[in-house]
Amino acid sequence: MNGDFVKEMKEILLTEKGKLEQELSKFAHRKTGSSVDYDADFPDFGDDEDENATEVATYSNNLSLESELEKALRDVMNGLKRIEDTSYGTCKYCKSEIAEARLRARPTSTSCIACKKTLTQEM
Repeated sequence: MNGDFVKEMKEILLTEKGKLEQELSKFAHRKTGSSVDYDADFPDFGDDEDENATEVATYSNNLSLESELEKALRDVMNGLKRIEDTSYGTCKYCKSEIAEARLRARPTSTSCIACKKTLTQEM
């Protein structure tokens, strides 16, 4: 895999990591000793009944959002790890090189298009 391309992908992944961490920090805090696990904070809007209902609804929404953002952050961190161990851009199933176009579209991809189609049965 082209070194310049890998550098470009690393920058994209680092930028995405920063965005995800910033978004998570708006409503959650990082668990001690973890780089990708967060806990959503329970909001405190007040003591009125309608405020309590809003708190519960907001917290519920934040839990779902936290889960999705954590998954995306985990994928980014795994991509950065693969860059460091030089396995980035190699399909984890068939060991062939993943097309640059696929990695540009989805920098966290771990499989080539053929293997992904097989896995999702899109033949």
